[in-house]
Formats: sequence, C-alpha cells, structure tokens
Amino acid sequence: MLGLLLLLPLTYLVLAVARVQAASFAASLAGREAGRAFVTAGSEGEAHARAGAAAALAFADFAFDRGASVAVGCDGSPCLRPRAAVTATATIEVQLPLVPDFLAAHLPATVTIRSTSVVTVDRFAAP
Repeated sequence: MLGLLLLLPLTYLVLAVARVQAASFAASLAGREAGRAFVTAGSEGEAHARAGAAAALAFADFAFDRGASVAVGCDGSPCLRPRAAVTATATIEVQLPLVPDFLAAHLPATVTIRSTSVVTVDRFAAP
C-alpha cells in the first residue's frame, strides 16, 4: 500500500517533467530553425512565411500544435541587410497532464516555456 502511495505521485511528476522538457526542446528548436529560415530567404515577405513554417514543423515534431507561437524581430530596417541581427522567440504554453478543469480554474495548470535565438544575416548577402 505504501509503495502505491509513493508510486502515483512519482509517476505524475515524471509525466509532468517529461512534458515540460519536451516543450523546452521544441521551443529551442523552433526558435533556432525559424531564425535560420528567416535569414536565408530571398525577401522579407518570404522570410516571415519560411520562419513560420519552420517553427510549425518543430512544434509538430513534439506534438505542440496548440499554444505555440513564434515571433521574429530585427535590429533595424531592412531585416535582410548584411550583418543584421534577427531575433526569433518561440513560446509554448504547456498544459500540465491530468489536471481536472475544476482545479485548472483555481490553480496554475500551465507552464510557459520561451526560447530566444539570435541569428546574423550573412555579410555577403545581397541587400
């Protein structure tokens, strides 16, 4: 009986930590790949679309289809000028597993994971 009482909370803890760790990996990958896709694009319109698609693939790899977003910003204008710094920030709202709705209304049931990646445009890029 004591083993069961200790095993259930430990199992829940392992499930919750695994989900948060997966979100950490997904946010890191999404931010890095969105930045890389952005700086290798031919135009700014194409760059935003490529960054969004790259981040969506990274989020889907870890099954974070809802509650995930990516924002891309530049240090000046135009974004794709040589040696420009492009910042990609990926954010995921992780819903903790097995939290009932009546508890989620009164207690924090989500964890926000955020990762920022800074990528520099190639110095030989055509303006």
